[in-house]
Amino acid sequence: MSKSKLEYIWLDGSAPTQGLRSKTKIIEDFSGKLEDAPVWSFDGSSTQQAVGESSDCLLKPVAIFDDPARKNAYVIMTEVLNADGSPHSTNARATIDDDDNDFWFGFEQEYFLWDPETQLPLGFPTAGYPAPQGPYYCGVGAGKAYGRDIIEEHLDLCIDAGLNVEGINAEVATGQWEFQTFAKGAKHAGDETWIGRYLLERTAEKYGLEINYHPKPVSGDWNGSGMHANFSNTTLRTAGSKEVYDKICASFEPYIKEHIDVYGADNDKRLTGAHETQSIDKFSFGVSDRGASIRIPIATVENDWKGWLEDRRPASNADPYKVAARIVKTVKGAV
Repeated sequence: MSKSKLEYIWLDGSAPTQGLRSKTKIIEDFSGKLEDAPVWSFDGSSTQQAVGESSDCLLKPVAIFDDPARKNAYVIMTEVLNADGSPHSTNARATIDDDDNDFWFGFEQEYFLWDPETQLPLGFPTAGYPAPQGPYYCGVGAGKAYGRDIIEEHLDLCIDAGLNVEGINAEVATGQWEFQTFAKGAKHAGDETWIGRYLLERTAEKYGLEINYHPKPVSGDWNGSGMHANFSNTTLRTAGSKEVYDKICASFEPYIKEHIDVYGADNDKRLTGAHETQSIDKFSFGVSDRGASIRIPIATVENDWKGWLEDRRPASNADPYKVAARIVKTVKGAV
């Protein structure tokens, strides 16, 4: 009999930002298919998701990928359920209203490689500051790109796992990077981003580094970290009308608070109106405008107003499930 390692991954009850948890289940003669991965359980009292006298929570497998770092292994994204099978209050995936997968999402996940000894981004001097931002974005060479070996290893792991990763690049600050994922279906897009984060955390762990998702971990004249959400549905992909785009974009303005509430903790430190952001309490949209709340890509305009939109407000520490759920709700209300 062959034995397989199934790494069950879930989101805990930490607030205001949930964390990743995982544990390994050994299965004999596993088929590699999602439907054959059994529901499992865990101690919710140890993850801030239950009390000790009634601590069982369930893990429902929802997405499976090859585990490229271990032999005979898989990584499995799960939803957390209560003992009676109902969605747990921390289960944002279950709140996404996109059962027909009409919505497509591409998330641009920014983050800092973080040195736990200095409590600074990789590449920052222990005294003073590095050279001002400018040469780091998509930079090449020592003094511009820090931790590239880690980033490349993570990219290979994502590809080998079967994630629909679309690219990587160095970002505008020292030690800041980005990876992008895309999926058809809002739930699937969240799965891809969370598994990408899991593989990133595990890769950095190997090198004794942390991944810092705080939207503004270093004060000063530096861009913060976001998770720009590119999205479309059938209407946006086929509209052929500037008026339709204007209507959908305008539909976001009455719900500034509802979006910001799920776009990540401490996002006010990033959404200041500077560094390619709109102020957190304002709303705007425009073609090719990276200082707007929502950017209309020039590619959409040139394709006769058939394409997608980019919500630039979500922070790097936002839950992609919550972001997708809110965007889907707003867009459906507009059309």
